[in-house]
Amino acid sequence: MSARPPFHDLLRAVEQSLDLVKPEQANHFLEIFVIAYREKRVVGVVGAGRSGLVAKSFAMRLMHLGFNVFVIGETITPAIKDGDILLAVSGSGDTELTVSSAQVAKRVGAKVVSITSFLNSNLAKLSDVVLIVPGRVQRTRTVDYFSRQLLGIHEPLAPLGTVFELSVSFLLDSMVTELMRLLNVKESDMLNRHSTVP
Repeated sequence: MSARPPFHDLLRAVEQSLDLVKPEQANHFLEIFVIAYREKRVVGVVGAGRSGLVAKSFAMRLMHLGFNVFVIGETITPAIKDGDILLAVSGSGDTELTVSSAQVAKRVGAKVVSITSFLNSNLAKLSDVVLIVPGRVQRTRTVDYFSRQLLGIHEPLAPLGTVFELSVSFLLDSMVTELMRLLNVKESDMLNRHSTVP
């Protein structure tokens, strides 16, 4: 290992990515979720690979906040309907699973909220609200997540979409804190919804 641990470069890249997030996009994102909470709308979250894990992590916190939230693709996921919300996370904005989920959501009248690095991506074009988080450096020509994984497509600094995924994880955790304030939800309220299964 070099004298300077490599995590410093990664932290700097994440900080630079988050510095470029537009406040008006972040505020619009928050507004959509505040409305969904107050109107008791279903929120579905979707993403492939590590982007999917970041989306699931946010879904868990939304559940702790009291949202009616589900992860798309799980066995207990209900149908998404007109007026519901789909949160789609994809660095490239072209991941097949995520884009097809957004297409279905749009078809039934749900609002699509996306987090991606590319405003001109298929996912962004389908979205009602787009939150651009820089970090995904390359847009791959192979749109299917599993194909990219098998082909070993990599990016500089950190493999695949690491900077994007870490940036989105930080950003969504900060959104949870802001949603707590906006919805007047206390940590004790969230604790009451926390899993008690050992």
